[in-house]
Amino acid sequence: MFKDKPLPEDRVRLKHFRGIRPGVYLAFIYGAVLLLILFFVFLFPGLSNPGSVVVIKSEPWGAAVLVDGVYREAAPCEVFVPKGSHRIELVMPGFQSRQFELNISGRLFGSLMFPARIAIDEKLEAVSPAAFNDYAGEYAAWSFTGEPSAAYQIPMSLSDGAYRLGPGASDPAARESMQDTVTASARFAVTRAGLRDLVRAKTLLDNQGLSPSPLSLLASAADMIEFLDENPQAALWLGSLLTGEAQSAVASSAWYADAAVSPFQYPETENLPLINGAHIDSAPVFQNIEAGGLTFARVIGGLPLGANFPAETTVDTFYICETVISAATWEAFLETQPRWKKENVEALMNEGLVNGDYLETAPGGPGEGVAGISWYAAKAFCEWLAPPAVLASGGVQWELRLPTEAEWEYAAKNAELVSVGRFWEWCEDPFAPLGFLAAPAGAAAALGSPERSLRGGSWANSSGSIRTETRASLPPSFCSPFVSFRPVIALRGRP
Repeated sequence: MFKDKPLPEDRVRLKHFRGIRPGVYLAFIYGAVLLLILFFVFLFPGLSNPGSVVVIKSEPWGAAVLVDGVYREAAPCEVFVPKGSHRIELVMPGFQSRQFELNISGRLFGSLMFPARIAIDEKLEAVSPAAFNDYAGEYAAWSFTGEPSAAYQIPMSLSDGAYRLGPGASDPAARESMQDTVTASARFAVTRAGLRDLVRAKTLLDNQGLSPSPLSLLASAADMIEFLDENPQAALWLGSLLTGEAQSAVASSAWYADAAVSPFQYPETENLPLINGAHIDSAPVFQNIEAGGLTFARVIGGLPLGANFPAETTVDTFYICETVISAATWEAFLETQPRWKKENVEALMNEGLVNGDYLETAPGGPGEGVAGISWYAAKAFCEWLAPPAVLASGGVQWELRLPTEAEWEYAAKNAELVSVGRFWEWCEDPFAPLGFLAAPAGAAAALGSPERSLRGGSWANSSGSIRTETRASLPPSFCSPFVSFRPVIALRGRP
């Protein structure tokens, strides 16, 4: 019976405030709140953080945007810059940087939703096509990380460099230099992603950094076929990288069969006359290795099929140390070169010459030689040891250095004193995973490599896992208790 009648406690009656009716002061409160919201939306951002949005575009894209020397983003991008005088800089390797002094004013009203905008659209000028080597060097460094996966991807460094620097390579000599760099970079294409980047860079350069035309694609394909024809072992390389039907087609071809010769078939050795007067009369002891030819298999463990790549080369007469450098000989070196002592490891690390494992040893070693040596330390030892009588013997110039990979393997196959399973041993060569691929000498030297070659294996490797042909590498500053070295004396300037 009381269903439709309001109860007294359901009624709310607002009282007058200082004689002002509720309807009046409620309207005032609502208006104040609305004005406050409008203030914080339209005025407060402009008062508290005045400035403008700088819209930056660059050609080529990807230039680093620095505001007052601090990196913000990569172009194209939008960067908020506070009110005042600021320096905007566009930086990209291989290009002339551009600087802009801007006096940013900003907008007071509506700056949150409609900020003041300043546009910068710049075409960067290439400094020198030689900067393409920087992109190629990054490409080479990424080759040591293996095939990318869902967990990580690698940048298209080489083709990015071709896109960015290709339009500026109008001079024929500059274009040829960049093409030589691409050829040298092929020696680092050990992953499918790397192969894609290599092919993309080649096609972009053939069209001066622009999207390839049908005609330039045909020219690129012709160059690639010529390159493969000049490198018979490329069949084994592609057979390791390709997948599915493409791999089957290569592996079943006569081209592949001709390249896949046995790594243990060596040609007859043609002895060259020994050079009279080349003798060593100071420790350590060196043994003469007569010149000859060598077909050696480059075992590339990082490739999908772990393929062997036999390649023919010749080796001049040289002398190789009978053992890895002994601890006593190393101590003699340290007495005259104290900067290389272990107590100076922090200073050597700051110079980038060693890492924290410098001169560290491991239990279970062969009990001979000094370990924990970086490539730089080994080179310093060779420079210290070089006997003057050998360097200018009979008018022939010699040098004392680390062995090349070919010299090390040739000695291992022709002298029992060099063997596997003791230490990994530093070699002179910058490590190129596919070093058998031909490349212009100047481009290969300019590109270099982030790592140096190792041969020999160590006692810590499982039995049978290392052969004379097995290759490895480390950055030149790395030290390991499993790594040592032995020098050679060879004709100066000969590879």
